[in-house]
Amino acid sequence: MKTHAYIGTSLDGFIARKEGEIDWLIQFDSPETSQSYTEFISKIDAIVIGRGTFEKILTFPDWFYQQKVFVLSSQIKHIPESLKEKATVLLMPPKELLLYLSQNGYTNIYIDGGKVIQSFLKENLLDELIITTVPILIGEGIPLFGGLDHNITLKHIQTNVFSNGLVMSRYEKNNG
Repeated sequence: MKTHAYIGTSLDGFIARKEGEIDWLIQFDSPETSQSYTEFISKIDAIVIGRGTFEKILTFPDWFYQQKVFVLSSQIKHIPESLKEKATVLLMPPKELLLYLSQNGYTNIYIDGGKVIQSFLKENLLDELIITTVPILIGEGIPLFGGLDHNITLKHIQTNVFSNGLVMSRYEKNNG
């Protein structure tokens, strides 16, 4: 099983404004970046998100995930009826969740959302981290990274620069 984070961040390290707004990120969408995401998501068979990400996605006009989505939340008790087959709420720590997903045949897991990514990093359970840095400063917001009680050494795999100024860097967990 492999776990992957794929996320955009402002140059000053935020993944969203304090209220969860990502207007600053959406303005940089392009065919180039859409193709990159499409290539990434085509290899994913399950998605793990937190409550905040789930609530944000519910504001979009359409549900755009083809893969099964697992929402980690103690606050969400019910999934909208229209999404019952597409999303499931679970309350498990990262290691237990990965065991559950593995036992159910999932092998490539997309981890998304600030707190969820941070919880997987704290337990050193992210195999790949793809960060797209957006050339914008938003001043404050929801940070990508939080406190760690240990160092995590990553191996830089590649960096791509898109024509709209976005810089995507791919890292893998350094197991050595």
